[in-house]
Amino acid sequence: MIAARPALSAAVALFLVVALPRVAARAADPAEASPVYGVRLPPGYRDWKLISVAQENGKTNDIRAILGNDIAVKAFRAGTRPFPDGATIVRLAWRYQSSPRNDAVFPAPQSFVAGAPTNVQVSVKDARRYASSGGWGYGQFEGGKANRDETLTRSCVACHTKLPKSADLVFTDYAR
Repeated sequence: MIAARPALSAAVALFLVVALPRVAARAADPAEASPVYGVRLPPGYRDWKLISVAQENGKTNDIRAILGNDIAVKAFRAGTRPFPDGATIVRLAWRYQSSPRNDAVFPAPQSFVAGAPTNVQVSVKDARRYASSGGWGYGQFEGGKANRDETLTRSCVACHTKLPKSADLVFTDYAR
């Protein structure tokens, strides 16, 4: 048992010297956090449960998958509003485009698919931390990096506050 302690001490020392500074540097990297709110892309978010899908026309012209962490999904399913702290909603978006390949199978053009990815938007509920924005912090990410445009990030809450109070600033309803 005594012989194991030097090996354990060496392993801990190696972690502190090699790994910890990398973790700290990543946590401190401002390019990974949204301006204004400091929201980051949550680890593993692409494996979260699907809450709903959406399509936006006009200038946006995209299709979206709305995903939620376990806290958000539970609140969506139960109809809990306001959402509890810790609820995180992620919206992935792609260009909405027709599919000539798929349409060749059908009698008329009718198939639309996800094209090039546009961005990922993240909403994090923390009533105290984000009190000035209705309890939600926002971030928009392109190519895995936070969009650094503070005006864009601040504009999120302006649109969300136009929703009825009963929506708790969330556009999406749970698709049953």
